[in-house]
Amino acid sequence: MTAAAPIDDKLAELVEEFDLLGDWEGRIEYVIDLGKGLAPLADSDRTEANKVPGCAAQVWLAVRREGDRLVFVADSDSALSKGNIALLLRLYSGQTPAEILAFDARAALDRLGLPSALTRQRANGLNSMVGRIRDAAAQ
Repeated sequence: MTAAAPIDDKLAELVEEFDLLGDWEGRIEYVIDLGKGLAPLADSDRTEANKVPGCAAQVWLAVRREGDRLVFVADSDSALSKGNIALLLRLYSGQTPAEILAFDARAALDRLGLPSALTRQRANGLNSMVGRIRDAAAQ
């Protein structure tokens, strides 16, 4: 398996893409499109244990270890939540636990202007998704 691009490089790519989109409506539309690209989640991963608490919609997040790296798979029953988790998977999937824990997700999401474009409940859900990813890395 080849090493994933550094998480900061992935963020820089996303920042560039978001800057091209301009307004928050374009960014939200782009996030929803990211969700459409997620691979289908196996029914075996749609468990209560994989549900992310604190999200407005149902979000499932499963983790697999590949060598020293964590690979995440996810899905949601909401287009926007699915897009949010797809964006996080793009940043975090394939990284080592140390890389995940060293990354400042709040600052990254602020750079993308995402929390300010979301309702409070959706922003809280996004934080819950990040928390679940960080918990997996900490174990």
